[in-house]
Amino acid sequence: MNFWRSLVGKLWATIICLVAVVLITLGLFLLPYIDSNFTNSGAIKRLFMYTCMIGFSLTTFFALFLFTKITQPLQRVIEASNNIRRGEYGTRLTLVTSDEIGQLATSFNHMAEELEKNIRNLNHEKGHLSSVLRSMSDAVITFDIDGRIILTNPHGQSLLEAWSDLKWEQESDSELYTEPDGRSDVPPPLNPLFQSTLIQGGDQRSNVHVRQGVWSVHMAPLYTEDDIRGAVAVLRDVTEEVRLEKMRRDFVANVSHEIRTPLSMMQGYSEALLDGMASSPEESSELVQVIHDESLRMGRLVKDLLDLARMEAGHTDMQKAQVNMDDLLDRMFRKFTVRAKEREIHLQYRKLSDNLVLEAADEDKLEQVLTNLLDNAFHHTPAGKNIVITGEESVLEGRHYVEIKIIDEGVGIPPEDLPFIFERFYKADKARLRGDSGGTGLGLAIVKNIVESHQGHISATSKLGEGTRFTLRLPVEKQ
Repeated sequence: MNFWRSLVGKLWATIICLVAVVLITLGLFLLPYIDSNFTNSGAIKRLFMYTCMIGFSLTTFFALFLFTKITQPLQRVIEASNNIRRGEYGTRLTLVTSDEIGQLATSFNHMAEELEKNIRNLNHEKGHLSSVLRSMSDAVITFDIDGRIILTNPHGQSLLEAWSDLKWEQESDSELYTEPDGRSDVPPPLNPLFQSTLIQGGDQRSNVHVRQGVWSVHMAPLYTEDDIRGAVAVLRDVTEEVRLEKMRRDFVANVSHEIRTPLSMMQGYSEALLDGMASSPEESSELVQVIHDESLRMGRLVKDLLDLARMEAGHTDMQKAQVNMDDLLDRMFRKFTVRAKEREIHLQYRKLSDNLVLEAADEDKLEQVLTNLLDNAFHHTPAGKNIVITGEESVLEGRHYVEIKIIDEGVGIPPEDLPFIFERFYKADKARLRGDSGGTGLGLAIVKNIVESHQGHISATSKLGEGTRFTLRLPVEKQ
């Protein structure tokens, strides 16, 4: 530190100037008087000079004393303050004096200790908040008043990166909030909600649709005293919940439709019998047969619904044992051979591998799977075409599977319907009325549940007008 810029340096310079002014003034008035009234004027002048030198020496000693007691401690205080400013909150002063500087050092140490404690608590709270945000399964994104991103958690960052490559289609009549220079980090689906939050100052909730997903957004304002300084958005992926709710509504509607049809027919034909519309025993027998067939169909529907409900709830009774799939496939081939001859369809069984054995499987359930798949193939394959059953062993990701394929040359499934064929009551053939084939629309859903209960996998590929291929993989080892 420059001595002349210090407090002691300025004080010393001031005292020197005052002493010099006093001595010069005295000299100007006393020297002529000494020369005219004293015989030994030289000795008096020397005494005056010595007095000036001693005065200047005393002021210098006083300045050095002040420098030691004031300037150096103040320099240490300044150095410690700079350390605190640089983030070294453990800095302490070791000045042991009873004057004001000692009190200043004590107050500084208390202040530094409190500041270190507060900073430690703030870092702890910051770490706690960061841990909470990282552990949240929801996406959290914080924006400032200009729409710039302040803070995100990992899920929020991943969501922003996933949305960054999308081309948003903005409606011309929507007034989206943007910052003054025209840039904003707020994704366009969140912009209307962000604007409403800033204008209304309250929590806002909405569902936004991005690609094939649905996101539930809860946005709340951030306040600094009474002024809004931004907003925080919490986004939750509710695609599955929305899909399940739609499935539930569709399920209720489909069940109602499926049951209403046989009920209506049973009611109509029974009323016809009661009104005596049957003019002969043959007609009465025909009406009773229709009622009987519809009751059987309703019974099959209720049974399939109960079976499917038990499977989806995980309460399926599986009698698992070692199953020879080659014997089962051969038995299924012989079972459907007569039907193939009646329909003039060429049914083939190709064994592509030996020793097709599952260590733990339910043979009855697998027979139900194959029966449903072959029954589907026969319903959609015209006369003169082929249906092929193949069985082979395959290895996928180090695991051994028995791979069964049922290939038909039927009408095929449209590409837009293919992802939904394993859903309940879904029928890809829109021209076929419910009930025409005697099916319940639950066959493939039951097939999928049985296969998954064996830790297997089923998939389908199809080409419209050329046929469909169902591929069934069942693990060989006991799961």
